Amino acid sequence: MGVMSNVLRTPPARPADALAHFSARLAFEADVSDVHADLEAGVTGLVVVDSRSLAAWRQGHIPGAVHLPTAEIAGRAGELVPAGATVVTYCWGPGCNGATRAAREFARLGRPVKEMIGGYEYWVREGFPVRTEAGLVRRPADDLTAPAGASCGC
Repeated sequence: MGVMSNVLRTPPARPADALAHFSARLAFEADVSDVHADLEAGVTGLVVVDSRSLAAWRQGHIPGAVHLPTAEIAGRAGELVPAGATVVTYCWGPGCNGATRAAREFARLGRPVKEMIGGYEYWVREGFPVRTEAGLVRRPADDLTAPAGASCGC
């Protein structure tokens, strides 16, 4: 008798269902590398929103991001996010669903929105720059999240 597979204990989805699922995930999410690349390229029509507290924002944030805590989105989005712009929300990291709540608020307002998976934590861990009250800083990339000196090529 063969060894029972933990992976195949639940059979994989049909390819058509998998295509729909993974396509939907990409419609709802962006990763930190893609957000960084778009910001560096100066892509227009994209607004990155930090939904954390003021104390967290001051500790460090993505350069070019807009600070808009989730509780203030309904009242202030119109003044801070141009109509028609696609919003990318972020919060602390994968253990926090603050960016999800923020994205839900933008969706309630009828705004196109994606959540940046990995959040601020993975932005920092991939070695991308952050703005602090002391200026622009960058930590070395964590080789468990980004290959040293190269793109993952995904």
